[in-house]
Amino acid sequence: MGRPKKEHSLSRQDVIAAAIAGIDQDGAAALGVSRVARRLGIKPPAIYKHLENGAALQRATAITLWERYLTECQQTLADRPITTDLLKQLGHFTRNFAKTYPGRYQVMMQVQLQPQDPEPSVIIHKLLAFLRQALSDYTLTDTQLIDVMRMVNAAIYGFIAIEQAGLMTIERSPDESYEVMLAGLLSAIATISKNSE
Repeated sequence: MGRPKKEHSLSRQDVIAAAIAGIDQDGAAALGVSRVARRLGIKPPAIYKHLENGAALQRATAITLWERYLTECQQTLADRPITTDLLKQLGHFTRNFAKTYPGRYQVMMQVQLQPQDPEPSVIIHKLLAFLRQALSDYTLTDTQLIDVMRMVNAAIYGFIAIEQAGLMTIERSPDESYEVMLAGLLSAIATISKNSE
């Protein structure tokens, strides 16, 4: 009897692991059915046994990357006290993650996760819980909390996106600018919090 074909012995997790390995090696552009299949040494249709199309591959990979990010983030910040400084530490962790894994970070930011979709919903709720924890030192209404979360995400993501694109060309340390931005965010959140009283 001949050996079973490689495509029959693969699991969904094998496909996602290959996608992540490709992203780490070649960047976010490596996340495609043909490129993942080539990395696995199989024909592209074999991937559809595990993930129905390219969008499903992107979504499953992004979810796995978010899970890994959250696990690493929680491990890194687990022993830190809940203070206003935790948000600053979260900002530094995210930027360091993006520098270490630029391709992973791009995929995480490019794939939209919907809260009504059960699998991404778990990730979204974990992210929200973590941000709430980081903001627990502030008194915020539910509406203000949403506004602050959007503001924090936009500022940190925007800074990292500009930095990754190589657009910070003025002679000023990006590290120093990032510190100023995080301090500005904390001041803005404190002001918003005072308005809730």
